[in-house]
Amino acid sequence: MKYDYLIVGSGLFGSIFAYEATKRGNKCLVIDKRSHIAGNIYTENIDGINVHKYGAHIFHTSNKDVWDYIQQFAEFNRYTNSPVARYKNELYNMPFNMNTFNKLWGVVTPAEAKAKIEEEKKAAGITEPKNLEEQAISLVGKTIYEKLVKGYTEKQWGKRATELPSFIINRLPVRLIYDNNYFNDKYQGIPIGGYTQIIEKMLDGIEVRLNCDFFENREELENIANKIIFTGPIDKYYNYQFGELEYRSLRFETEELDIDNYQGNAVVNYTEYEIPYTRIIEHKHFEYGQTLGKLPEGKALNKTIITREYPDKWIQGKEPYYTMNDEKNTNLYAKYKALADKDSRIIFGGRLGQYKYFDMDKVILEALNCAKKEFDK
Repeated sequence: MKYDYLIVGSGLFGSIFAYEATKRGNKCLVIDKRSHIAGNIYTENIDGINVHKYGAHIFHTSNKDVWDYIQQFAEFNRYTNSPVARYKNELYNMPFNMNTFNKLWGVVTPAEAKAKIEEEKKAAGITEPKNLEEQAISLVGKTIYEKLVKGYTEKQWGKRATELPSFIINRLPVRLIYDNNYFNDKYQGIPIGGYTQIIEKMLDGIEVRLNCDFFENREELENIANKIIFTGPIDKYYNYQFGELEYRSLRFETEELDIDNYQGNAVVNYTEYEIPYTRIIEHKHFEYGQTLGKLPEGKALNKTIITREYPDKWIQGKEPYYTMNDEKNTNLYAKYKALADKDSRIIFGGRLGQYKYFDMDKVILEALNCAKKEFDK
């Protein structure tokens, strides 16, 4: 065997494992089917703007160890995620908070907002929600549901809310304070200079092969290393022998505009069903914030780059973004995991290998725990 570890995928999980393995004296080969490293956190600098090529990635965590770990590889700014929801040219703050309730009903105190929500919940009279629509209305009432939940959710999942199971929305955060910070986590920010640099530093000195599809070179690659770290789809690895796991995909439409500032915020959600995209991302606001059309050194940047994000039906060949963790798919994944647990030569990691949607901090934690289990015996 030429390598100790073959790592399939150069996203966060694979790159952290490669970094930790190499640090301990192991020889690794990292492969990726794409033409670049960094997986879905890849950022590309276009005309001075770091563009999130696979959707907005906002780092947030309450785990200080994870926060300290990732900061080895980049300096983070103090970006606070404060998305705006747009419904028929009305603008609302997210998450649902006192600013939202004031705009919806004219209420000004938490007691008034709470009373209004309870009034709508009582009027709906839903005691046993049978679908997502009934579940959402039973949690926040009809007004919030119809303006800020219904259309967005139906676009995201590709089904009407009455056809979706209630468990998809176990809770909807209602904040009776004037606070537009979307995340509750203690630590939050965006790496200054983009995410790609983080992976570049992790993989420094490690052999990387791009445009290398594991499945097209499987015979050679399976016999090149003692162990395999696999961050691709677990069902595909096992040739779909139990059936195909389901996902939702995304399609991105990116446009460069000759203006300083398109929408005044990094993320604007479009919550009405008739508009086909779920959100528009204006990338410069992630890093430049209130400086708007200026670079940190003061150089004018009279351009902006926006990306419209369209939910998409997933079929083989498209990028799988969101796992469909309903009962059917959870049971199917359990069969694949049982196979994997019997094979000591392979470790599955990341959202596709573990069939679970992870935020970035959770991927880091999973990768570090995996490395610890593998090496600190």
